[in-house]
Amino acid sequence: MTATLIDGKGLAARLTDDLKARVARCEAAGHKPGLAVVLVGENPASQVYVRNKIRACERAGVTSIEHRLPESTTEAELLALIHDLNQDPMVDGILVQLPLPAHLSADLVIDAISPEKDVDGFHVQSAGSLLTGRPGFLPCTPYGVMKLLEEAGCDPNGKHAVVVGRSNIVGKPQALLLLEKNATVTVAHSRTPDLGAVTRQADIIVMAVGRAKMLKGDMVKPGAVIIDVGMNRDENGKLCGDVDTADVMEVAGAVTPVPGGVGPMTIAMLITNTVEAVERRLGL
Repeated sequence: MTATLIDGKGLAARLTDDLKARVARCEAAGHKPGLAVVLVGENPASQVYVRNKIRACERAGVTSIEHRLPESTTEAELLALIHDLNQDPMVDGILVQLPLPAHLSADLVIDAISPEKDVDGFHVQSAGSLLTGRPGFLPCTPYGVMKLLEEAGCDPNGKHAVVVGRSNIVGKPQALLLLEKNATVTVAHSRTPDLGAVTRQADIIVMAVGRAKMLKGDMVKPGAVIIDVGMNRDENGKLCGDVDTADVMEVAGAVTPVPGGVGPMTIAMLITNTVEAVERRLGL
């Protein structure tokens, strides 16, 4: 068996293109969707992510509004900017690129964003809506993972899904989304003893633990669908995920590559959430 590679880059491009019609409906109703992107400091990876998000906005026809702030920006200055963006009628979504410099509190900053403009899905109100099954913005990476499972023809209903990782950004919301689709969900993490004994039971594995090539072929059930959220560097400095892709390819049924898997989907779902924010406000 050789696993199928799930093309997240291609799927993200299609989804972003499909948003153009929804953006046109918003414009016809009197408002063009706008996403404010805030970048504090000079983190090279963050700069790349922001650039890719701005390009995706352009592709979908969404207005992107950039705010690049110096590393020395104070918490008060950043919160004042967010307050202004919350009040700006041209801004429908607010993205503050993480990680922030160490002197800034990510929790405080995220909590300051209006829940109606929380297109990252990180606000505690968005998390509460997900937990209780109420309407709200889904966090972009787990949302993208669910779309990738659809693309792979993998319905979680009745399947055993193992999520490796327990962050508020990926692991916890991912488990909830899979549970909502009637999967039986196990959450494992870096402290789980004999992780392979857990993952070998899984029909679906979502790796989001941040350890390079942690999942090996002998830890995978034949035919399993594997979604690799990790973004690491291997011993040679080469970009890789949490999955040893070459090792699992002969066992798994489908695998997302790194790069070109989950990353582009996260951005596509961010733009989707921004358009949805406008549709909600306009009643479309």
